[in-house]
Amino acid sequence: MKVTSISRKLLTRVLSFYFVLTFLVTCVQIGAEYINTKSHINSELLTLEKTFSSSLTRAVWELNTQQAIDIAEGLVAIPMIKGIKVTDENNQIITQLGENRTQDGDIKLDNKEKSYFNISSLSEGLFGYSFPLIFEFSGRTTKVGTVTLLSSNQVIFDRIEIGIYFLIGNAMVKTAALVFLFSIAFSQLLTNPLNELTEQINQFDIDDPEASKLHIVNYERNELSILQNAYNNLLSELSRYKEELATAQSEIIDSNNKLDEQNLMLEQEVAKKTSSLSTTMLKMEMQQRELLAQQGQLKAENSRRSQTEKTLTNTNDELKSSIQELRKAQERLLDAEKMATLGTLSAEITHEINTPIGVSITSTSYLSDLLTKLNDEIDSNKLSKRGLDEFRQNANQSVELLINNLNRASDLISSYKQVAVDQTSDKIRHINLAKYINEIIKSLHPKLKKTKHEINIDCSDTIEVYCHAGAISQIFTNLIINSIIHGFEGIEQGEINIKVEMQNDEVQITYADNGLGIPKESLPSLFDPFFTTKSGRGGSGLGTHIVQNLVTDTLNGTIVASSEENQGLSYLITFKDMR
Repeated sequence: MKVTSISRKLLTRVLSFYFVLTFLVTCVQIGAEYINTKSHINSELLTLEKTFSSSLTRAVWELNTQQAIDIAEGLVAIPMIKGIKVTDENNQIITQLGENRTQDGDIKLDNKEKSYFNISSLSEGLFGYSFPLIFEFSGRTTKVGTVTLLSSNQVIFDRIEIGIYFLIGNAMVKTAALVFLFSIAFSQLLTNPLNELTEQINQFDIDDPEASKLHIVNYERNELSILQNAYNNLLSELSRYKEELATAQSEIIDSNNKLDEQNLMLEQEVAKKTSSLSTTMLKMEMQQRELLAQQGQLKAENSRRSQTEKTLTNTNDELKSSIQELRKAQERLLDAEKMATLGTLSAEITHEINTPIGVSITSTSYLSDLLTKLNDEIDSNKLSKRGLDEFRQNANQSVELLINNLNRASDLISSYKQVAVDQTSDKIRHINLAKYINEIIKSLHPKLKKTKHEINIDCSDTIEVYCHAGAISQIFTNLIINSIIHGFEGIEQGEINIKVEMQNDEVQITYADNGLGIPKESLPSLFDPFFTTKSGRGGSGLGTHIVQNLVTDTLNGTIVASSEENQGLSYLITFKDMR
């Protein structure tokens, strides 16, 4: 197998990297010299422009072609200038000298005319500078022509040639010196010590590890000395393990002798255990037969239980169907209760509206009679000032009475319309709680006017929330009707207090009446469906259940009731703004 020298491989990689780096640095330096020299040539071209532009401008202005040619020949004689082209204001060539033509005879500039101080690179290693000839006459400037000065890359190379040779020679000398120094250093510090280590390791004697230890004269504390010490330590450990192995072998021989004696004793003990095991096997066969009989009984019991499980599963499915039907029936009852409440409210509102409308019709008829009487007096020329004053007084009273009653009917219709629409809709909208609670109470006016009960509202006019308005309407309608029907039974003048507070985005509503209340033992069942204290007397038991569903499901809030008998009933309702 071919052996690869680590020192040679490491030296090759280091020197390769250094050579590539030196080559790149040398190329960058040559490029910098090229760019710097080209910049100097461009500066010299600009200097020539400042020097000869005045004389060329006057020669072209005076149409002195021979003078322009002489100046051009003088410029071309400068070693830096490889070509020149002079044109008039119509781009007609006056003179063209030097290396400025291609095979087609045209100067290959990027543009026909360059602006002031533009340097243009040309094909075939040429580059140049084009500037206009401006003549001043009577304070006015006129462009009389254009001059293009050309130079070439060969001029640049001629100027930097010595510098390039110096850079290349410098890089080669440094590279050769580095190769020589690295070769000596790697040979003395790595290659020779490794060869000596290899020769001593190849002389290793397994029977005498101590004599095979490495002995290399190395006064430095480096990786090779660490390797030597590690190898010598390994040989010391090997000698120690060898001694321990010999001791262990003698102990194993003694243990084998004792093991033979134990085997004889074990064989005798096995014979005794075998006879005992035969007796045990007979007993186990009897037990196995009994277990088989019990297994048959268990299979029969398992079959019976499987049949019972199927029966229970079918019964469970039937119960689930029954529960679903009950839930649907409960939802239908809840909807019916809502519509019944709304229907009762509609009938009472209709009756309440009839009164102001009837008064309005009567007032309208009276006003019509007054107008007829006034027209008759006017037609018969019997109209007097007294009669006119009486008509005006009576007409104003009729109109005032008509306006008041129509406004009263309009307010009742508006309040009932908003409350009725909200109760039949799940729409979420922005409401002012104080105004909306007043509208709900107005819609309940037909029920409240028959009593002397008083409703007090403590709610700031600035509390506005975004929620299910219909849920708010149904909650207050049910609570107020429950207080009138159940809480104030036998009470002539009851009192309902409604307090609304808002903290951050949470609304807290406290509803309390001073009615009969309910017993403490009945309080946990207050929100159960069909629970009522007027069973058989018109109570459906769904009012508080509807309120709880509206608070918890629709408003995502909580409701807590508290009461003591003959001390009224109160509710604490909390929910969050739905924005």
